[in-house]
Amino acid sequence: MKVAIIGGGAAGFFSAIACAQNNPKVKVEILEKTSKLLSKVKVSGGGRCNVTNATFTISELQKSYPRGAKQLKKVFHQFMTNDTVEWFESRGVKLKAESDKRMFPITNNSQSIIDCLLRETVNSGVTISTNSAVAKIKKKESGGFLLVTNKEELHFDRVIVTTGGNPKKTGFDWLAKLNHKIENPVPSLFTFNLPKNSITKLMGLSVPEAHVRIVGTKLKEQDPLLITHWGLSGPAILKLSAWGARFLADKNYSFNILVSWVGNISEDQMREELRQISSELKTRLVSNKNPFQCPQRLWDFLLQKTDIPTEKRWCDLSKKEMNKLLNTLISDEYEVRGKTTFKEEFVTCGGISLQEVDFQTMESRACKGLYFAGEVLDIDGITGGFNFQAAWSTGYVAGLNAGKKV
Repeated sequence: MKVAIIGGGAAGFFSAIACAQNNPKVKVEILEKTSKLLSKVKVSGGGRCNVTNATFTISELQKSYPRGAKQLKKVFHQFMTNDTVEWFESRGVKLKAESDKRMFPITNNSQSIIDCLLRETVNSGVTISTNSAVAKIKKKESGGFLLVTNKEELHFDRVIVTTGGNPKKTGFDWLAKLNHKIENPVPSLFTFNLPKNSITKLMGLSVPEAHVRIVGTKLKEQDPLLITHWGLSGPAILKLSAWGARFLADKNYSFNILVSWVGNISEDQMREELRQISSELKTRLVSNKNPFQCPQRLWDFLLQKTDIPTEKRWCDLSKKEMNKLLNTLISDEYEVRGKTTFKEEFVTCGGISLQEVDFQTMESRACKGLYFAGEVLDIDGITGGFNFQAAWSTGYVAGLNAGKKV
């Protein structure tokens, strides 16, 4: 039996290896349209590769997927985060968990993951064909599939599609022709642009626990926030972009956010805290004594924004100034106008409709013998290693089942 894997990324390699190692008599071939293999693995985590996340219960792991959480439960029961750790470590690549639960190879180099996957394909007898773009899949009446590439026509018994996301719905036309419903793709995991906003002068500054809310929605996150030369980034923003992907696309990335620079604190709590601070610090200059442990450059910026003079003492703050400072600390409003892709890590929501896939096997309900894995599906996770985990898990299940005899 011959199995084709269309796409040479994380899900493609993992499904190919799973197929070949669990079914040694099956001939497996990866078809990659470019000359590059595992390109996303290469750039992930700033070149370190955020392999997975140290979340080891299915119920908790599911919470990190804006789309696909319910369906992934069946997959995670078969291949979970602990299985990923064991898989790589049993092949000589030890992983480490950082304080935010992101997991990386101890080498801090994505090449360790790439080398491991390439080595396993060789050991498993997987064939790899680069510069092989599949333009069409035809289901044969006699069984199996005909793949039309830019080079030739190839015959396979089973096919696993792991081509990743695509920014345009037309990029899925070749799969729609096999009676698959396509959910409109829109970007996920992006940063917020604040054109001409003076806060961008603080680029490079990070706030450990900012609370960010999108006005007019229930979308909110509390996590580290990074100020960049174009706007705002960091885990808080990236998570919001994932959960709000479709809503923000409908808004054409024009919306307002409220930032609390001191975490999730109520107006009454902050009012009482400011009252105590002004009572304790009295004659100290507001500009010299920052009681909220936020970076000094940010504190200076917020005071300037609230029109509080640098020579003002805490005891001399007027009621109006105190109210303005309170609002700026916990409800600082910004106009977001546009987005920027997060580094080279392009992620989309959208793709193959989840209703048309059997997540027990990853086989298409519309076309028997055809399987899907990875981001070609309408599945995406927040930042932190969750998208790779979905690729490993769906790839493993797809490969395991595609290689089984009928």
